[in-house]
Amino acid sequence: MITYNDIKGAAVELTFGENRKGMEARHVLVVLKHEGKWLMTRHESRGIEFPGGKAEPGETIEEAAVREAIEETGVTLKDLVKFAEYVVETDPPFCKAVFTGKVDSIEENPVLYETGGALWFTDEELDLCEELSFHMKDTGMEKIRKWVETHGG
Repeated sequence: MITYNDIKGAAVELTFGENRKGMEARHVLVVLKHEGKWLMTRHESRGIEFPGGKAEPGETIEEAAVREAIEETGVTLKDLVKFAEYVVETDPPFCKAVFTGKVDSIEENPVLYETGGALWFTDEELDLCEELSFHMKDTGMEKIRKWVETHGG
């Protein structure tokens, strides 16, 4: 388990596996590296980040991860793996499940929601990007990227 404060000051507990607080994850994050590049998107207000969002009523977090990737990037996933969860101590607190996987297909002209579509970044481009969302600038994202690098999808 890794604990830290995010850039906005909220306490975060990151676990590789299930979170220790027993809180159900209803938010998702998709961290995918394909052909040496990270799948990113540009959120309208936050900036460049990994795709993700909230599960809809009646939807599993796995279904939410697949849907969010399609809606935000046009990328359809396969071989989905949930490898981490993190709890953010906001009011109210929430839990986010972190997924990786493999690319099944890439839609050339996707219908997008809330984002500008798929962006593909090398490690260097991601490390030097000045337009990253605040979500991308904390200790947890560094650890999550390292997990994906080491274990793959």
